[in-house]
Amino acid sequence: MLKLYIGNKNYSSWSMRPWVLMTQKGIPFDEVMVPFGNEVGGVDEAFKRTIRAINPAGTVPVLVDGALVVWDTLAIAEYLAEKFPELHLWPRETPARARARSVVAEMHAGFTALRSRCGMNIEAHLPEQGRILWRDDPGVRANVARISAMWTELLAEHGGPMLLGDFSIADAYYAPVCMRLRTFDLPVSQVVQDYVARVAALPGVQAWIDGALAEHSFVPHDEPYRAGR
Repeated sequence: MLKLYIGNKNYSSWSMRPWVLMTQKGIPFDEVMVPFGNEVGGVDEAFKRTIRAINPAGTVPVLVDGALVVWDTLAIAEYLAEKFPELHLWPRETPARARARSVVAEMHAGFTALRSRCGMNIEAHLPEQGRILWRDDPGVRANVARISAMWTELLAEHGGPMLLGDFSIADAYYAPVCMRLRTFDLPVSQVVQDYVARVAALPGVQAWIDGALAEHSFVPHDEPYRAGR
């Protein structure tokens, strides 16, 4: 049985990606939650000690397959695609696979303004903070504009319902962005809103959301906009 180590479902966008991918595609695995601590503005030493015993980089997610340990979300996705080729985690056609890898790599390395200023916080609803960020932060506006253009083009080219037709690694990778857009109520087109709604309704994503809402945890380091939950 595969084992996937993750952080809090409410906050850990990187953990969300492989968990949603595996759940939505029906890949069985054991979940191991390593919760973030409550240190204010500091390094969570207990979390780091626990994870470094498995992954020397000290980060989640981590996939364990027997003696093999795979960390980094993209490495995990590629490993799963090779291990389960019959599930077509990447699109079937070569051009679509290349396009999917391009947009996944763009997410993996970019959109830093959106990721840093609009942290994933599934339980929260922060429209006022979203309006302020939209007014004051050109980086957030630029990131959302690029993502919106990308999604609109892919949905038009491949006919939906997901970015490249059927659900793939690309949709799992952008699922946390969908959560951010909802939490901060950032202004996007109807096409983008509809895609966000379809992603949120996927069984694998809904299961993650349900888990996030059931946690009832509050991590100050991940809550720059609230004093409590």
